[in-house]
Amino acid sequence: MSNKAKIAIATGDPAGIGPEISLRAALDPVVRTACRPIVVSDLGVVERHARACGLKPSIRAIGRVGDADWSDDRLNVLDCAQPDLAALDFGTTAAASGRASLAFAGAAIKAALAGEVDAVVAAPQNETSIARAGIKFDGYPSFVARATGTDEDDVYLMLCFGDIKIVHATLHRSVRDAIAMISREKVIGVIRAAERALRLMGTAAPKIAVGGAQPARRRRRPVRARGDRHHQAGDRRRGRERDRSVTGPFGADTMFHMQGIDAFVVMLHDQGHIAAKLLAQDAAAALTIGSPILFASVAHGSAYDIAGKGVANPKAMIEALLRLSTARAARRTSRGGAVSALSRIFHQRRVDAEQNRTMQYLRRRRWRRRESRER
Repeated sequence: MSNKAKIAIATGDPAGIGPEISLRAALDPVVRTACRPIVVSDLGVVERHARACGLKPSIRAIGRVGDADWSDDRLNVLDCAQPDLAALDFGTTAAASGRASLAFAGAAIKAALAGEVDAVVAAPQNETSIARAGIKFDGYPSFVARATGTDEDDVYLMLCFGDIKIVHATLHRSVRDAIAMISREKVIGVIRAAERALRLMGTAAPKIAVGGAQPARRRRRPVRARGDRHHQAGDRRRGRERDRSVTGPFGADTMFHMQGIDAFVVMLHDQGHIAAKLLAQDAAAALTIGSPILFASVAHGSAYDIAGKGVANPKAMIEALLRLSTARAARRTSRGGAVSALSRIFHQRRVDAEQNRTMQYLRRRRWRRRESRER
């Protein structure tokens, strides 16, 4: 039996470039060497995009993941039939596209929760089409949270490119609202989610640097300015009580030059996204972390203007697949059997809760001793 990870590829918006870059990534020799990809889509959509883009894959259509076979060069496609797509044109905004893109992602997530695949990579969706379908959607992280029964506040975005990984404490919020969301618990939560994700991806002893909300924030200075009123310095210390390899807070304008760091945590959306899109245009993988499954997407859109023209760049999809190619260990126990991803994550949360109670007890005890000395 092969030890390669099984990764489900949800093809995203069927009117955009998602099916094309999914096919190109799944057929890439490096990807096929690193993992066992399964494309999750409507079979007719896959065949239509392949013809339009000049691709001639040999396809094995399957009705369930257990029927997949990687003994030859054929591409496994889990058929998630969507009859409404038969007459859909490339580059067309439509409710059917919105429903289909989330149906593909939902089917892939379901397979991951069942332990049938080790990870999921999703091609870009189109939010206008999803809105026309009347579906609540504000990005893949919250969608993954709802699909896995996870609290949306416990799920975060990690942008990956090259050796750099950037985790966001907040996402699509105004600066005012984002700062209001930042708390001790929030910062500790994002650090722990980053650590777990890094370990699942093969980093045995993760090193994490935490940035402040203010660009000029520097390490070992008390954080009491209005923009950092939630005392990120204290947050960093509490996180470090659990893992001595967490450092900060640093200024987000200079933090990314640091060497030997496995992940950077930023407080605000643009602190991470601007750096990623300047340094890795159309090549950043976007991982959703903190949920029971490993889930990644790409940090670019559905590109309706070039859909069906055979010119879409699959680099970000390939990056995401290679990032998750070590994911097979995520669903194995020490005795070699399979275990529910939900069970693992809930166990970890119970451990975290116990550690939180211990830290709170120690803080109260230190406070009482301080008060006694002052008397």
